Amino acid sequence: MRILILLLVFPVLAAAQESRPATCSYEVYNWNTHKKQAVNFAKVERPYSELKPEEIDPATGCTVCLEDQELLKAGAIEPFYVCRKIAASVRVALEKLTAAGEPVLEVTGYRPGKTRNPTDKEGNRTGFSNHAYGAAIDINRSANGLYDKCFKFGPGCRLVQGGPWKPGNKGALSAESRIVKAMKAAGFRWGGEIEGAQKDFMHFSFSGY
Repeated sequence: MRILILLLVFPVLAAAQESRPATCSYEVYNWNTHKKQAVNFAKVERPYSELKPEEIDPATGCTVCLEDQELLKAGAIEPFYVCRKIAASVRVALEKLTAAGEPVLEVTGYRPGKTRNPTDKEGNRTGFSNHAYGAAIDINRSANGLYDKCFKFGPGCRLVQGGPWKPGNKGALSAESRIVKAMKAAGFRWGGEIEGAQKDFMHFSFSGY
């Protein structure tokens, strides 16, 4: 059933592999948990034939390569990159929302950083996030923070990134908001509903993480 849903929502995933340039390139960094900042910026270039498993998202086939990203624009928001394989579904959802006057104020997509566990001895995260493949987007970051120590949202949750989440404020997302419902209909899960110690109210991906 999961495979069928993906084929229906993202039919391009079932298509034959498209032609690609010979070289994959991207600019990578590590998120350092001690310094609370990005470090180790580097530019990577290698043939597509030499991509490592970690550089390819198994859920979508999207890669960390800039060459696999598409620049999107919807309404008055700043253009952003997202994986070409899911670009059409993201564009349709956002264009409908902005045309309806929904407060889509800012969107971040492709961001090829290593911001996921595990960490090395220096506190640098070493795993690519879904953003690194262009397979996730953040909507209205300034009004929808990422929190940890937050199995259930309340005063004990600690804001890590983004702005404070205050349901009812302009741009704030909730399970009942049209933005969240539209992204779910497009095949994404919302980070505000993920299980565990984090709640990521800005975030949308296939897994919610």
